[in-house]
Amino acid sequence: MKRYRNGEIWDFEQEMPVTRDGAEVILGLDGGTTSTVCICMPFIPFSDAPLPDPLPLLARAVAGCSNHNSVGEIAARETLEQVMADALLKSGSDRSAVCAVCLAVSGVNHPTDQERIVNWLRDIFPSHVRLYVQNDAVAALASGTLGKLHGCVLIAGTGTIAYGFTEDGREARAAGAGPILGDWGSGYGIAAQALTAIIRAHDGRGPHTMLTSSILDALDLSSPDELIGWTYADPSWARIAALVPIVVSCAEAGDQVSNEILIDSVQELALSVKAVVQRLGLCGKDGMGSFPLVMVGGVLEANKRWDIGKEVINCISKDYPGTVPIRPKVEPAIGAALLAWNFLMKESQKEACKGQ
Repeated sequence: MKRYRNGEIWDFEQEMPVTRDGAEVILGLDGGTTSTVCICMPFIPFSDAPLPDPLPLLARAVAGCSNHNSVGEIAARETLEQVMADALLKSGSDRSAVCAVCLAVSGVNHPTDQERIVNWLRDIFPSHVRLYVQNDAVAALASGTLGKLHGCVLIAGTGTIAYGFTEDGREARAAGAGPILGDWGSGYGIAAQALTAIIRAHDGRGPHTMLTSSILDALDLSSPDELIGWTYADPSWARIAALVPIVVSCAEAGDQVSNEILIDSVQELALSVKAVVQRLGLCGKDGMGSFPLVMVGGVLEANKRWDIGKEVINCISKDYPGTVPIRPKVEPAIGAALLAWNFLMKESQKEACKGQ
């Protein structure tokens, strides 16, 4: 374990007394394209009793983007290390009190990604700490299933991905390849289509749309020509995706172009889920079996008359009537911590079986 990384962010371990009397804690991290959240919860002893509701939380820390594909490896690691240090500082704990870390970040798409991050974490934490690395979609699923890996999750925020698990451990995913390779239906995808529609209307290749005046007013621009400069001055995914509420408002006001963009996003999001369900057979051989569908992300929030999440569920349920939609009551970072707790419990059970 190294004492100093990224400057001296762990100095608090020497400079302030730890007040938790050596009690063990778990860190759960949810790292996405927009922000990174780390929660610190006390280790809950294994038992047959259900987990406490609400779960006890010691601290919560927030930082910026930790997707290495978006900001680069060095910046992503700095963000992750800082947010873990902040959570431990707020909780009055230090790294020696940590029994497990589950780091769930976007951009983890291959076992080599997991291995690289685990090796990096091993430099930071003592050797007794169990380390788990997953795609952020796995933590989002766990936030709706209380740490159990079964069912499908659909994330639609700045980006989008559908990820599923069977009870015997098989997994599959669809989408989640980033905007260049087509995260259609995501916040970025919706907003990028809207910007494209404005340019097409301006040069005569597409129909007139209310999006032109609405987005230009919101960005304080006077002409669609200025939109080109605005877009490429900082083409970050989250900055573009922030325009989604305007698209929804225009669709609700009767703009046909906006309406078609949202209908297209619903179809794309539903297709991602259907692909995962089909590959894993989550619906059973007759297609009627029930499975949890965890819905996560700002695009799916039911806060408008044009309810994208509701329309996605309706579209999926036509083919798979056993779909059981779940809107998580806890955030994905807590899902990550619950994953770590479940992994620890399974490992403990295996050790117990070996000893018999």
